[in-house]
Amino acid sequence: MKSVRYKVAEVLEAVVEFGGIKREIAFLVIGGLSLLISLFDLPPLPFDAAWAAIILCGVPIILEAVIGLITVFDIKADVLVSLALIASVCTGEDFAAGEVAFIMQLGALLEDLTVSKARAGIERLVHLTPQTARRVAGGGEELIPATDVKAGDILRVLPGETIPVDGVVISGSTSVDQSVMTGESLPVDKSAGDEVSSGTVNRFGSFDMRATRVGEDSSIQRMVRLVQSADAGKAKIVGLADRWATWIVVIALSAAAVTWGVTGEILRAVTILVVFCPCALVLATPTAIMAAIGNATRHGFLVREGDALERLATVKRVCFDKTGTLTRGEMQVTCIKSFLPELSDVELYALAAGAEARSEHPLGRAIVDCCRKSGLQIPDSAEFRMLPGRGVSAAVDGRQVLAGRAELLSESGAVVTGGMSAAASRLTDEGATAVYLAVDGRAAGIIALSDTLRADAPEVILNIKEAGAVPVLLTGDHPGAAHGIASRVGIDDVHAECLRRTR
Repeated sequence: MKSVRYKVAEVLEAVVEFGGIKREIAFLVIGGLSLLISLFDLPPLPFDAAWAAIILCGVPIILEAVIGLITVFDIKADVLVSLALIASVCTGEDFAAGEVAFIMQLGALLEDLTVSKARAGIERLVHLTPQTARRVAGGGEELIPATDVKAGDILRVLPGETIPVDGVVISGSTSVDQSVMTGESLPVDKSAGDEVSSGTVNRFGSFDMRATRVGEDSSIQRMVRLVQSADAGKAKIVGLADRWATWIVVIALSAAAVTWGVTGEILRAVTILVVFCPCALVLATPTAIMAAIGNATRHGFLVREGDALERLATVKRVCFDKTGTLTRGEMQVTCIKSFLPELSDVELYALAAGAEARSEHPLGRAIVDCCRKSGLQIPDSAEFRMLPGRGVSAAVDGRQVLAGRAELLSESGAVVTGGMSAAASRLTDEGATAVYLAVDGRAAGIIALSDTLRADAPEVILNIKEAGAVPVLLTGDHPGAAHGIASRVGIDDVHAECLRRTR
């Protein structure tokens, strides 16, 4: 008997879900027009036009009520609405029945639209998942589906490719864009022994890696599951009528029966059933939630579920990402310091821009762009070499220029002085990124770059504090950059290198 009930329920669910949101919109349009025709009786018809709304909008509601009753005897607001519909039809109040059906279906449509918009974010996230991997085996390499990678496989990742699974670099050096996982504004240098995560992008050099976490255990898949687990359900207040539906149905039927028994007028009993129908709650709440989500989206906030809007009233701590949230994610030159007496800061700046003119690294592009905006002439360069994970080398105006990490200068024999190291450390502590420069084999100076702060960020943080909440900065960036930005906007609670801490 139970299996028969469930089979009937499956058939009814298929009927209700047929056509999806497009069907709901079409039925609502037809139902709305039929109500207008019924209200003004234009054109005259041999039957009440409201029947179109009753059938198209009311029948799905009744079917939903039947499904809940025959499966788990779940009495929801649909049962109360169905009673009001049937009672109105039985007493000849066709327009009232059609109106109730139309309003209830409109509320259901608004809920479905809210959920579908929220779930679209999951689909965009899934698109970040790599589809293929380059496996190294038997002295060659083969392109295989990322799902076929097994722990221990040796994979090769070329410049521009997305890393397919989590693993450890075993040979080669490169810079990896980890912004999708950590929000870091700059690619992170990787070499043998460093961990890399799936979904991140290899920017420059090629490398070989050993797969460690694959399939559902990989970082990108865990992130997808985390987003999916935050299901875009209803706001709690939307389900208020459902939670109290059993008692409301009992009260409504009892009140209608007593009224009919005392007055002997069935119309008054039906009126009670219609009045008990939670039209205002079912329609007004989804409408308010849709409007709030739309307004938040226009201001750059993504609200995943209606329930989040209710919980927002009780929030005590507001967490911010750094890159792209408090900052613009655009690096700007903030300091140029030459440590060679015969080389001015401006001359060092021009040489650095010339060396970086052909670089694809974000720091190199930022130096060139800022130099160009300052009005300086960028000299021509030759013999350009990109050194993944270390920097660049080029001949600029007949002078050999190195730009990059301190290790690059040491490898070439250019001795980094204590004063230069101290200046770079101070700038790093303030949240800047220091690029070391060498000219003709001598350590020449440093250029510091910082992410640009959004102009309205300090005001936003101040408003949050005045509202009684505590602002918190969460970032995958290093502590120096995190605390530098936090101090400028007024955030005291800072958590840096978040991804690294969870491992």
